[in-house]
Amino acid sequence: MNKAEVLKEIIEQRRSIFPKDYSDTEISQEILEEILHSATLAPNHKRTKPWRFKIFRGEEKANLALEMQSIYKFTQPEHLFLEKKYNDIGFKINKADTVVSIVVNFSGMVPEWEEIAAVSMAVQNMYLTCTANKIGCYWSSPKIVDHLKESLTIEENQKCLGLFYMGNLD
Repeated sequence: MNKAEVLKEIIEQRRSIFPKDYSDTEISQEILEEILHSATLAPNHKRTKPWRFKIFRGEEKANLALEMQSIYKFTQPEHLFLEKKYNDIGFKINKADTVVSIVVNFSGMVPEWEEIAAVSMAVQNMYLTCTANKIGCYWSSPKIVDHLKESLTIEENQKCLGLFYMGNLD
């Protein structure tokens, strides 16, 4: 296959694959670095490189799960709180091998929508690289990420756009 055919196949196979379908095997550091490097190759106006990623694995990931569950519990009115949703938050994070926070850094040099678009293209590059490496992944943007304080250091000119879950597929 030539490069165009390979690219077309990867694009056609790209899907959101959720943690319930991930295996328990670890994503190698080499592949993780390849996924994150591909994100940095996304086009961005005036070379602002507006993406900020934080990788969560191991204990940090477990702490993220607890923080997200706590945020959900604290922000939901009692009559809207769902035990199943609370448990799902923890399950998804803990089942994923790696969770990456997706943060946009607004430079003030270009319109905000352009920097959000650049971050979105960076995430698409991550999706495509995951697909090429048979890594399941998906981008989740629950409202509760607006409240992440312990796990993320969000500056005044930044906004968390969600979490990117990854796990090996068997």
